[in-house]
Amino acid sequence: MIFRRTLLREFATSAAGVFVVLLGITLTTQFIRYLGQAAAGTLAVDAVAAMLSFSALGYFPVLLTLTLFVSVLMTLTRSYRDSEMVVWFSAGVSLYAWIRPVLAFAVPLVLTVALLSLLLSPWSVRLAEEYRVQLNSRDELSGVAPGVFRESRHADRVFFVEQIEGDGNLVANVFVRSLQHQREGVMVARRGYQEVAPNGDRFLVLTDGSRYEGTPGSPEFRITRFERYALRIEAYEAKPGLPSVKSLDTYDLLRLRTPRARAELTWRIGLPISALVLSLLAIPLSFVNPRGGRSLNLILALLIYLVYSNCMSMVQAWVAQGRISAFTGIVGVHASMLLVLAALFYRRVAVFSLRRRSA
Repeated sequence: MIFRRTLLREFATSAAGVFVVLLGITLTTQFIRYLGQAAAGTLAVDAVAAMLSFSALGYFPVLLTLTLFVSVLMTLTRSYRDSEMVVWFSAGVSLYAWIRPVLAFAVPLVLTVALLSLLLSPWSVRLAEEYRVQLNSRDELSGVAPGVFRESRHADRVFFVEQIEGDGNLVANVFVRSLQHQREGVMVARRGYQEVAPNGDRFLVLTDGSRYEGTPGSPEFRITRFERYALRIEAYEAKPGLPSVKSLDTYDLLRLRTPRARAELTWRIGLPISALVLSLLAIPLSFVNPRGGRSLNLILALLIYLVYSNCMSMVQAWVAQGRISAFTGIVGVHASMLLVLAALFYRRVAVFSLRRRSA
């Protein structure tokens, strides 16, 4: 039918715009978060882009679910607002006729959400955890950034460089504070560079500088001028911890019998189901009275989405605590929303039938 082709085209256009906006907001907030970590020295500057990519892939299932709900809601709301729905209803098209085009648009996105939730998102989380282990295995100087104080892993040294020159091996205006044998030492140098000894040890070589050494609280300090001073850079290998539940494959979660694994499985399975239910919920929620307020349905739709999302999170927490089973959690929350969907459809169809009889 004509209205099906029109709806599918408008659904796709709305979904593209909504997804770009949501993705932009998510990337911006995550980018600010990782920049803060880089400024604090807990994340290398060159790792911000990689961590942002891993984070974005993990958010894709939720973003696509929200995109599907909002795009269907906006499209049908516009049809009500422009009185297009009145024309279709006058032509004998029932509200139930909108289910088929909505499903034709929603099913591919629901399958994409299922693929992302069950396979790709855990893979991205696993890659992010492995990448963080690699970052933690770097030496102390790899995370030094210009204008940022960087503390060593053993908290016995603090590095600061004003600028990095050339290919990154040469630094200018270096400040190093160290604490050894209860004596505090402060070194400042105009230049510094990394050097590798024949046995493989790495050193930070400072040139044209001074060292101030003394005991905290004592007025006695020893000042030493030097042309060349070498600090040994200790190698560090971070030990990978146990993988988190979010990084485990779905197949591994099915084999595990722990409550946390079941809770994570409840969330992954629930995302595509919620995407499908929300796309159908948008049909009765899109009703707008052109003569009345235009924001009431949007507020109601937002409240239903928040309640639905919070119920899924609450059920996941209950499954993790062992209070309910995974099957009960999945069936309970989504069956409740299906009842809400049926009630909204019944109410909207009943209102239309009453108006038609009175007319």
